[in-house]
Amino acid sequence: MEDRMLNVTTLGAAGTRNRVLRNTYNLLALSMLPTIAGAWLGVQLNFASVFAGSPIMGTLLMIAAMFGLIFAIRRYQHSTTGVVLLLGFTFVMGLMISNTLQWTLRFSNGGSLIAMAAGGTAVIFFGMSTLATVIKRDLSGLGNFLFIGVLLLIAAGIANMFFQIPALQLTLAVIGCALFSVWLLYDLNRIVTGGETNYISATLSVYLDLVNIFVNLLQILGIFGGDRD
Repeated sequence: MEDRMLNVTTLGAAGTRNRVLRNTYNLLALSMLPTIAGAWLGVQLNFASVFAGSPIMGTLLMIAAMFGLIFAIRRYQHSTTGVVLLLGFTFVMGLMISNTLQWTLRFSNGGSLIAMAAGGTAVIFFGMSTLATVIKRDLSGLGNFLFIGVLLLIAAGIANMFFQIPALQLTLAVIGCALFSVWLLYDLNRIVTGGETNYISATLSVYLDLVNIFVNLLQILGIFGGDRD
């Protein structure tokens, strides 16, 4: 009897994990629509010029808005309001990404670079998704190290806004791409192992990983492969 109850519990837990993973992937796919809309609108309206007079202050304001929306999403992650807030957040992220897209489109091969960055992000996503299902070990112990890594990366990025060192920008982009790839594995592993049981929160985490991977890949490709002719 105990064995049967254990099997039922195990199957129930597995069903919950699969449902969260499936809902996360579905919501993640949906979130790409407002992201694309926001990015397109940002490019068309030259959103980067809004804060041209004070780029540092503009960046800080956008970061503050981003964290405000993240807090609201976490607050309402158990209701449909959380889904609406998440889609609104992805639209805002699209506006923010448009700055990097405009920079890339200044190259004659900018469109190709964007497509390559999107393809590279997709490859990393599918690779980490596969790895997350293969690894049975709980990777939650990596959380603190990854969080510290992000804080250091943000601090270095803000510092480079003042110093404008190209070599440092490239280094930060490479580190950022690697760091958020590990974050992606970590977040997907939490879903697979049952550490994350809310698909809205899970989608937010995975989405942020993918956006950061895409932006950093785009910067790397622009530095190495951007054609100014």
